[in-house]
Amino acid sequence: MTKIFCDIADVSLIKRFNKKSIVKGFTTNPSLMRKAGARDYKKYSKKILKITKKPVSCEVFADETSKMLLQGININQWGKNVYVKIPVTNSKGKFMGSVINQLNKRKIKLNITAVYTANQTKQILNKINNKTKVIISLFAGRMADVGKDPVPEIKKSLRLAKNYKNVEILWASVREPYNYIQAKQLKCHIITVPPSIIEKIEKFGKTFNKLTTDTVKGFLKDSKKSKFKI
Repeated sequence: MTKIFCDIADVSLIKRFNKKSIVKGFTTNPSLMRKAGARDYKKYSKKILKITKKPVSCEVFADETSKMLLQGININQWGKNVYVKIPVTNSKGKFMGSVINQLNKRKIKLNITAVYTANQTKQILNKINNKTKVIISLFAGRMADVGKDPVPEIKKSLRLAKNYKNVEILWASVREPYNYIQAKQLKCHIITVPPSIIEKIEKFGKTFNKLTTDTVKGFLKDSKKSKFKI
């Protein structure tokens, strides 16, 4: 079964979506934190971690290996349900294998983010043990945004990770509700989804006839509100 994680940092939304049984965890990043109005990264993250007992991924934002390692160790201390989110490379394109390896050796749960290829997945797997939990997040939506098919890379990554019972492959950067169906068909372990799309997934099951009448009703309603005449 493909688990749904909610991709959000807004505290009020986390409180609401934490109550949904369909939501099995949360993912955040510095961009979402900024959008949510966070001023103190540590304090804001701890607030989120107190709201839910479900897994929460909190990302480092250092670009240097030594600082990234220290941030990862620090974030791990914020809560039992925290996953330390590490980018697969820094901004200069350097593979963060040493950071991944050292944090993994410390039995720190990781979410490796900004992954785009099965080759990167292979590099990550070569740096971890087969016990401590690791999520590998492939940015499917961003691949599709530039005309790349994400499915082959996710399929290959799933095959590479099949012997690691501690590793989960995550479909990231969702663009539409149908991505959830695609992730399920691939038997992806996790998909991380923004709140608005989770609400659409909850409405799955409408017939084509119902979709037709609902669409026509919407057009009719708007034309009446606008008092259009021909």
